[in-house]
This record gives sequence, C-alpha cells and structure tokens, in this order.
Amino acid sequence: MKNGLDFLNLLNCDVSLKILTNLEDPSDLVRFSAVSRSWRQFVIENGLLKHLCRRMFPQLSRVDHVNELCGTAKGHAEAGSSNFMEWEALKREHRVYAFFARGCLSFALRECIYEAIIASSTDNDPEEGIHNTLEPRDRVARRASYWSSKGQSNPAVPETLTYRLCADLCVITEINVRPFQAYFQIGKPIYSANSVRFRMGHVKSCMDNIVKESCQDCGNEKFAWTYTSQEFPMAQENCLQNFRLPEPVLCIGGILQIELLGRVQRQEMDSLYYICVSHVKVVGRPLSPAFGIQTFEHSEKFVLEALSYKQPTSPAQSSSAPAQSSSAPTLQMRVRDLEQILNLLRGNVVNVVEYGYEWEIEDEESDEEDEDEDEEDRE
Repeated sequence: MKNGLDFLNLLNCDVSLKILTNLEDPSDLVRFSAVSRSWRQFVIENGLLKHLCRRMFPQLSRVDHVNELCGTAKGHAEAGSSNFMEWEALKREHRVYAFFARGCLSFALRECIYEAIIASSTDNDPEEGIHNTLEPRDRVARRASYWSSKGQSNPAVPETLTYRLCADLCVITEINVRPFQAYFQIGKPIYSANSVRFRMGHVKSCMDNIVKESCQDCGNEKFAWTYTSQEFPMAQENCLQNFRLPEPVLCIGGILQIELLGRVQRQEMDSLYYICVSHVKVVGRPLSPAFGIQTFEHSEKFVLEALSYKQPTSPAQSSSAPAQSSSAPTLQMRVRDLEQILNLLRGNVVNVVEYGYEWEIEDEESDEEDEDEDEEDRE
C-alpha cells in the first residue's frame, strides 16, 4: 500500500484472487491479512487460508466444518443475524486454518508410532509378534527381536503391519523399515519384501475388535483409508531403509498400515517364503494436543477441532506417552530375561532355548573350567 492507495481496490476481485492463490507459504497470507482491515477481510471472506491448506494437504477436502474448543468462542454461534453468524464462521475458519498451517510446518519432527495394533499373520505369537518391530535393535538381551509372517508357498502373498500413531492428526514425512536378517540360520538370509506401500486413515469399528481379529484383508474391512502411497522398492539388505514420501501427508485418524508386497526369501527347513521385519519407524509432526478430529459414522467427512492455540513447548513433553508405549515391548523382553536368569540361579533350568536352538549351559560352564585348568597348567 503506497500513498494511501490500496491495490485491491484498483484490481477486480478475480485478479486479486489469482495473485493471492499463487502464494505457497501460509505465513505470507497471514502477513498479508495483517496489513489492513480491508486486506484481512478479503482473505477471510474468500477463505484463502483454507484453500491453501487444502492444496498442501488434499486430505482436508474431507473436512465438513471446523470447530473451536478453546478461547472465548466455543462451537458455532447460536444467536445474532445470519450475516453476523456467517462472518463469525469465516473468522473461525481463518483462525483454525492459520494455526493448522503453522503446526504443519513448525511443530517438532519426531517418532510418531504409539503402538502396534495388528499384523495380517504371525508365525509364532507372541515371540515373533508385531510389537517387536518397535524395538530398534534386532537383538535384545541375547534374543532375536523381529516380526515374522506365516510361511507361504506362493511368494506373491502380501502381508500388512498396522500401527496406531501418537495423534489423530499427524503430518507424516517418512517411514523407515528394517528387514530382519536371520543370523542364526545357515547363510544368514534376509527376509525382506519385494516392495512396500503405505496407507493412512482411521478406524471404522471398535479398536478392541481389531486387535482380537487377525485377518489377511483387515485393511479393507476394519479401516477407512484417506491416503495410499505409491509402491517403493525394498532392498534385501539388513539396514533401516528410508522411504520418504514425495510430499508430507496428513494422516487423518491416526492409523498407518505398511503393505509388504512380494516375498523374496525361502526358508530352507520348510521351503516356504517368509517376510520378517525387525524395526519400523515413522517420522512426522503430531498435531496433538493443538488439534483433534470428530469422525462421522458411515461417512468420509470429519470435523477439524482446534483444542488449543498454544504451540507445544518441547517435543519431550509431547512424546512422553508414546515413549512409554514404545518401551513396553522392550520391558516385556527384559522381564522374560530376568525370569530366565532367576530360574538359572535357582537351578530350575538346564538348557536355554535361544533363537530356535538350544544353548547348553553345562557345556559353557565346562568350557570355562577347561580354560581355568589350562591357565593352571601354564602356570
């Protein structure tokens, strides 16, 4: 604005909209709306921040309306003229989407998995259960830590691993998967998949029913997916493989599923194909506790709720709950190891089964005795 002239008044509405809709950074629109009352009114009346957020995250097209559960204005206005109520609704949308855009770009990046829900199949449950994929190490207290599918004669049979994220709304940037290398088998084979694909969405039915029922097509029956990625090739390598999404994706509903497509490794002892994963890590920006959602039953629409306009002060505080969940499988393994040690001290166990093979404790003790005798002889 120069010499008191407002270029919005000099240009017609369509040209002004064309200019402003070319902005790609939400902060530019916020700064533009702060210049003057007329510019702010123009941004709010045309819902420019809402449209920009939808361009950034097409999943927001499912938003039925927004709501504020914080501040002085709660819910929808119930009194006043229709024009006043419409203007209040537009201002509410502007506030919610402005802070939503800020959160998507500035909230801390962190691990987003809260808990492992279900695997399409498990060979030996719980020893080879999906909860093992939350542990970064492939060995915990001298035990192999991994999830294993059931064996299949057809290498084309897929598998799925489904997780609940730490917030109903998360901006996901990358998923990391580490195939498991069976170092206790001859040749140390790596049971990777041929490729992976990712889905994000929300639960259709009760979470308890999902955990109790394991089925090959659980993704199609129990969840509503709002995003499906392209296929990413997976290498048959024992490392944490990074699959970065082409663009950040808004996960609506806090459910992420990994599809493991194609089997490449056959097990010698039964000639069946398996897929094994030792670790899964999901990186993104949780939008909780600032935002939440309310889904409609039998509908793809949802309500976007602003619960707080305070930015999380520290990632450590917001990650306390998921950290407890992620450590739970490791704690369970340590408890089992402690029980094993106590049994050994009490003399209740002679042989310890480790990685599917027997470890002779007596043999190890006799080896130590032999070493002591050798040392005495040398002296």
